[in-house]
Amino acid sequence: MGTESNGPTLTTDDTRMLDGSVEAILMAADRALAPAKIAEAISDAGTPAEPAVVRNAVERLNEAYQQSDRSFRIEHVAGGYRVMTLSEYAAAVATFASQRSQSKLSRAALETLAIVAYKQPITRARLEAIRGVGAGEVLRTLLDRRLVTITGRAEELGRPMLYGTTKQFLDTFGLSSIKDLPAPEELR
Repeated sequence: MGTESNGPTLTTDDTRMLDGSVEAILMAADRALAPAKIAEAISDAGTPAEPAVVRNAVERLNEAYQQSDRSFRIEHVAGGYRVMTLSEYAAAVATFASQRSQSKLSRAALETLAIVAYKQPITRARLEAIRGVGAGEVLRTLLDRRLVTITGRAEELGRPMLYGTTKQFLDTFGLSSIKDLPAPEELR
């Protein structure tokens, strides 16, 4: 399929810019993106694009990846496109992901995470009152690691933020829900 059959004829520079834009968007995305969404982003950036043109760009990119023996391809999943690693590299990626997720949390971070898990939703002030020390930096670390998230605002003076655990927390600790946490009595 050439670009001529599904849209206007593109110059080499247009094609290079379009392909690069599609590739950059997909590399930056954390989920599958529909061709229409990619086309919209490219058009908003100043280069008119349609879903058919995006599909053609994906085909060209995959051909280039295959010719240069790259470890990834752009795959059509969940109604959109996503950059995926080839199956022969799965062991290396799994090892890397395991090492990354196993990087240790400090004692303060574990203590803070436990308080959030058992008392959620909880304000920072309440958390600090329980711990007896400031928790700003530790909370920021837990937010960065996606173990804790802001779940809303408390209905009290100043409307402070409420914190709770995330799906990443459940996944990291092998829990299907918060109800699977050990009862405080079991921990004593």
